[in-house]
Amino acid sequence: MSVAAVDRSMNFNAGAKTIEERAAISPRTQRLLQGAIVPTLLLMAWPNVLVMFAQAATGLIETWFVAKLGTDALAGMALVFPGVMLMQMISAGAMGGGISSAIARALGAGRRDEADALVLHALVIMIAFGAFFSAIMLAFGQPIYRALGGEGGELEAAITYSNVVFAGNVLLWVMNGLANAIRGTGNMLVPATVICVGVAILVPLSPLLIFGIGPFPALGIAGGGVALVLFYAAGSAVLLWYVMSGRNVARLRFSKPRRSLFRNILSVGATASVTSVQTNVIIALATALVANAAGAGAAAGYGTAARLEYLLVPIMFGLGAPLVALVGTNIGAGQRERALRVALIGGAIAFAITEAIGIAAAVWPQLWITQFSGDPGVIETGTSYLRLVGPSYGFFGLGLALYFASQGAGRLFWPLTAGFVRMLVAIGGGWLALWMTGSLSWAFAALALGLFLHGLIVFAAVLSGTWFAGSPARETTAP
Repeated sequence: MSVAAVDRSMNFNAGAKTIEERAAISPRTQRLLQGAIVPTLLLMAWPNVLVMFAQAATGLIETWFVAKLGTDALAGMALVFPGVMLMQMISAGAMGGGISSAIARALGAGRRDEADALVLHALVIMIAFGAFFSAIMLAFGQPIYRALGGEGGELEAAITYSNVVFAGNVLLWVMNGLANAIRGTGNMLVPATVICVGVAILVPLSPLLIFGIGPFPALGIAGGGVALVLFYAAGSAVLLWYVMSGRNVARLRFSKPRRSLFRNILSVGATASVTSVQTNVIIALATALVANAAGAGAAAGYGTAARLEYLLVPIMFGLGAPLVALVGTNIGAGQRERALRVALIGGAIAFAITEAIGIAAAVWPQLWITQFSGDPGVIETGTSYLRLVGPSYGFFGLGLALYFASQGAGRLFWPLTAGFVRMLVAIGGGWLALWMTGSLSWAFAALALGLFLHGLIVFAAVLSGTWFAGSPARETTAP
């Protein structure tokens, strides 16, 4: 037997022993490292998909209740909605993904003490960011909403709702931080259960506080915000109890702050936050382009149709959170081939789901648009958008899934780059199309091309092995 063969055999056996040792410590980690990929991924994904549907439905239901207060209240809530969505996306998907990724990689490498310490560091980060954004919106909410076009009654409603929601913003960040500290261990069921139970309570609580039913005070639009903050507070309390009780694989322990652990989370989370901002900026700028070219009715049509794109993000988060844990754990254990296989399988599943939704929306666009408006102009613009952009939703889903997988690997350069390419093509190309043709159809075609390129670039980068470029090989055994 050659020396190289002996070395490979020794590495193989060492890797197998390492995996067995980790399995003895945590059966959950063993499943991430050795379980069949598709069943493991789907078993982890379904609780997240359920909770994302519940949260998305809650947003639509609350909007329906607020609409009963009048046009100003509905318009005011619409002004605040992108900011609330941005907080949710950054805290749960971006910075939360950084937390899950760091904990998963630590557990995969067998560093239990580091995983425990990361929980404390995660809480410090989430409290700091939550407080920062809360201070910004409480201090400058009025000029921000005025710059977005708010005035009169709608501006007053926006400020009222925003002040309540952002006063409790820290609780949102803490809840999502704790949820991702649990998800990083591969446990998707506990966060999903806590959030779903909270949503089940939130849905009836919101109208009680908005309209003042029974013993509850009539708080108007502020009531919706109060109900939301109470949900964040209760969710944070239950998840904190679960982590501190020792039931979670990564436990909360007080330890000396370490710069390296902050860096492990922020190197992924801060970069991923840019991606979350990109999505919101593209939709906001596209709305402005449509409004300037065709008026408020067309902008409403585009905005209504684009809500479906927003809905794809939480759906993909349902699949993406397990990808972060699976890829991160296997990367930490040195199982590169398995980590890449997990990512590509997850990307294929995401493409299939989102492409099916996109094609259905393109074939039957009015089933979605008419749920929000019966205005002919709104329906016409929304229909045009979904017919042109819907078939590219599969590439949006592919790009999102591989973005989450890249979080797990701690490598976000190409997802970030693909996001900037999408922004350039969608907004720059859309503006150029409108300038040259004056046709919204060509602008929507640019948006579709941006989604296609986004998914294609991330897929090509991951497939080519960019995760492992410049890293020493440390491949261990995988089933």
